[in-house]
Amino acid sequence: LTVVALAPALAGEIVGKVKYAGNAPAPAKISITKDQAVCGKVPHLEESLLVGGDKGVKNVVVSLADPKDGKKMAAPPKNPTIDQNGCKFTPRVQVVPAGQPVDILNNDGILHNIHTFPKVNPPFNRAQPKFKKVMTDKFDKPDLIQIKCDVHTWMSGWLVVAGHPYYAVSDGGGTFRIPDAPAGTYTIEYWHEKLGKQSKSITVPATGPVTADFEFPAK
Repeated sequence: LTVVALAPALAGEIVGKVKYAGNAPAPAKISITKDQAVCGKVPHLEESLLVGGDKGVKNVVVSLADPKDGKKMAAPPKNPTIDQNGCKFTPRVQVVPAGQPVDILNNDGILHNIHTFPKVNPPFNRAQPKFKKVMTDKFDKPDLIQIKCDVHTWMSGWLVVAGHPYYAVSDGGGTFRIPDAPAGTYTIEYWHEKLGKQSKSITVPATGPVTADFEFPAK
């Protein structure tokens, strides 16, 4: 019997920080025009561009544009959720695997309406009354989907449907981490709902981290 030892797959780690080159305006206050008792529980601010004190940009989706290993994003232990609480979508931006069921929660006890604006998947526009606490849907193809509520027009969120696992969303300080990326040279993309999409080349080492900092030009 001959035993053949398989060499481990070579993988590195992509880490970095996304910054904003200019002075971002303070988030404007949003006027609550409907369901004041529920939606007005907390102040609402325009969150389409959130820049920290050290210029770090929150909610930037960082991904490899062209991985060749055919690996799929692993299914999470439980369904990802889009929570409607205080008349906002939480989280505002998240990445989910293609084909993964997503639970849309209504914790407000009022009528909401889920309206998706996909590029590839079929859209839907569906009422979620207060008695319907959870609606579940899935998106089979990789996509970038905006989510709105037709009842509360200020509500906005984004769902990134991923065909591979090499994605991250930057935190409040602008930092991100993509573990176990395959060694090689790729295009890395930085997408932000207000600042658009930028890309550059990156070489991932066989082991250890590579830094992929980026700065969006001022709008």
